Amino acid sequence: MATAVLISGGVDSAVVTHILKEKGTDIHLFYIRIGMDNGEGDCSAEEDIEMCSLIAHRYTLPFDVVSLHQEYWDNVMEYALRTVKAGLTPNPDMMCNKMIKFGYFEQRWGKDFDITATGHYASTKYIDGKKYLATAVDPVKDQTDFLAQISYSQLEHLIFPLGELPKHRVREIAIKSNLPNAYRKDSQGICFLGKINYNDFIRRHLGEKKGPIIEIETGKKIGEHHGYWFHTIGQRKGLGLSGGPWYVVKKNVTDNAIFVSRGYDTDKQYGKIIHVDEMHFISGNPWNSNDTHVNITFKNRHSPEFIKATLHHIANDEYYIESEQPVQGIAPGQFAVIYDSDSKICYGSGVITGQKINV
Repeated sequence: MATAVLISGGVDSAVVTHILKEKGTDIHLFYIRIGMDNGEGDCSAEEDIEMCSLIAHRYTLPFDVVSLHQEYWDNVMEYALRTVKAGLTPNPDMMCNKMIKFGYFEQRWGKDFDITATGHYASTKYIDGKKYLATAVDPVKDQTDFLAQISYSQLEHLIFPLGELPKHRVREIAIKSNLPNAYRKDSQGICFLGKINYNDFIRRHLGEKKGPIIEIETGKKIGEHHGYWFHTIGQRKGLGLSGGPWYVVKKNVTDNAIFVSRGYDTDKQYGKIIHVDEMHFISGNPWNSNDTHVNITFKNRHSPEFIKATLHHIANDEYYIESEQPVQGIAPGQFAVIYDSDSKICYGSGVITGQKINV
């Protein structure tokens, strides 16, 4: 089976290459290069490409560096900045997977292969002949929440060889196989930023503008910030306030003000009802159209924890989640990722809105 392998220079995709090569798979390696906004290359890319070349040489595999620079800036970058400027919280990793890795790459190069393999910690499962996105055995490394916006046609063309392996086992395989990046540290960067600091990136494009930090209970100004676009609902760190912990609980885009609370008032810090719009089901809605509410688990941020809840259908692709437990930091603009009640199957995701739902 002719297989395109997306390789990054990290240990995960290198182990994917090793596993598939051991199985005798016909492999072609690809590195997606995305430059910086000034038209220059990402400073970390050269090191990554060199590492990928070593892997390709080690296994005598064809290797190509492909560029999706403009597509990345027109889609992922513009989405991120537009969302932040609106006072919302984007998820660029999710958009990068949907639009770049499994969008433009598949349309231009992946289509020429039987399947595409990646180093994501996820898996797939067939139920009644239909393919579903499934969680990885390693709950800490599971990345299905970053894949929850892909289409069914994209999923059909993907395999995730690391889905059944815990991270420590992946590292062991790399060391035992003497891979050149066996001891390389995992990347902590956001997909579309690489090693660039997120706040530096936002500052470059949106600048700084001082505004008040207001204690929401008293209306008293207790500090200053450099722009609401640097902050997200539920944020605790980076506020520069004493006497905390303080949490961001509200933003006023018009006045460039952010509101904080110490978290003593759970009504301001936590919520059980999450309104979700633009619901996307990867493999189609798994429930009967007459089902107005179903038991699920979900995530509203990247975490190994799944939260039990009920999903209620309002109309069309509009839903609300009724969580069994209070959820901290419900940030409009982020995605609520929907799983089955056993947290095994990732059904899809929808955009969290600030709309209030009376139940």
